[in-house]
Amino acid sequence: MTSPTGPSAGQAQIPRSTPESPWPVRIVSMKVGQWIDRLGELWVEGQITQLTRRGGGIAFLTLRDPAAEVSIEVTCLPAVLDRSEVPLTEGTRVIMRGKFSYFPARGSLSLRVTEVRAVGIGELLARIEQLRRLLQAEGLFDPRLKRTPPFLPGTVGLVTARASAAERDVRKIASERWPAVRIRAEYATVQGPTAVPQLIRALQTLDADPEVDVIVIARGGGSVEDLLPFSNEALCRAIHAATTPVVSAIGHEPDNPLCDHVADIRAATPTDAAKRVVPDVGAELVRVGELRGRGRIALRGWVQREAHGLAGLRSRPALSQPRRIVDSRADEVARLLRDARRDVRRLIDAETATTTHLAARLKTLGPAATMARGYAVVQRVTTDGENPVVRSVAEVEPATQLRVRLPDGAVRAVVMRAERGARVTEAVSPSKEDPK
Repeated sequence: MTSPTGPSAGQAQIPRSTPESPWPVRIVSMKVGQWIDRLGELWVEGQITQLTRRGGGIAFLTLRDPAAEVSIEVTCLPAVLDRSEVPLTEGTRVIMRGKFSYFPARGSLSLRVTEVRAVGIGELLARIEQLRRLLQAEGLFDPRLKRTPPFLPGTVGLVTARASAAERDVRKIASERWPAVRIRAEYATVQGPTAVPQLIRALQTLDADPEVDVIVIARGGGSVEDLLPFSNEALCRAIHAATTPVVSAIGHEPDNPLCDHVADIRAATPTDAAKRVVPDVGAELVRVGELRGRGRIALRGWVQREAHGLAGLRSRPALSQPRRIVDSRADEVARLLRDARRDVRRLIDAETATTTHLAARLKTLGPAATMARGYAVVQRVTTDGENPVVRSVAEVEPATQLRVRLPDGAVRAVVMRAERGARVTEAVSPSKEDPK
């Protein structure tokens, strides 16, 4: 692949750079210059951080991005700066029109500016309003996301300028309200082009400290331009991403930068911020005293109510004369016991008479009574021991062994012969046995 190495159309083609055929530095610088030259003119927005006018008719400036630590070198004629409607100083927000130039001898890049416009207040406010709508649409202002600082923070993080009035106010008010409170300060520039990166760095440092319970971002009053860093998108998103509750105390009551909407609490002034995050020990002691007094009154009233109720219970007859109910029921219990005993005796007597009568009838109808009148029970003796009762002459044969039960015992007999219709049965070899 080949590419032109200069503006001249008839210049020779330069072969591709390889380890065997590397480009000289002059060729590399020339090609870089060609690519930069292709950018043409452009508009750039930023903040002036350094402005130097030299006697040679050239002004040197450093233009810095308001949200990041990125800057470029700018050169222009002093007349270009003089034509600005607003005096240009360090920190001024500007829009510049120019073209980049590459200097091969030094290997440096510079923006050659032909027109400079200062960003007006109206335009800044319009951009802030546009950013406000964007952040609100994304939910960064949602009240449901606001966190409540602890009642008594152990350590209060403070982001402010070194030795500023805001720092003095916060420390003074906090120590007056709660002398034991600890404040850890992280200092940052609170206006100008370097403010946003330093503020974000200080905020993230305090947010990473586990001992810091709440962070206060404090700054005194100022113009719209002075408070621009606190409406920066990067700072607002850093506040939203913090895990520690953040209190915004920027300027005075009329000042309303965007970080006030993103922070968990908006304080009108640094003094108000100290009052919001640090409780007043005097007021708390008074409140504790009031609560203790109310507690004593409530406890005394409760004891009196309970004592009155207990006295009412003790005055009732059931508790004042507990034996009275028993005594009044003793006669009734004795009468019921007598009635119960009488009824039980009557029932026992009736059942005894019934049992005696049934026993007599059973004895009269039983075989023992029949045998006592001269009858006997004849059983046929069998080998299995069942000895069935003989009820007919046909049930026995000659030589059958019999057992004859009498009232006072039993005898054994052997059948000699059977006579039908006869009244006497002859028995041989009688023997007396004990009744079974």
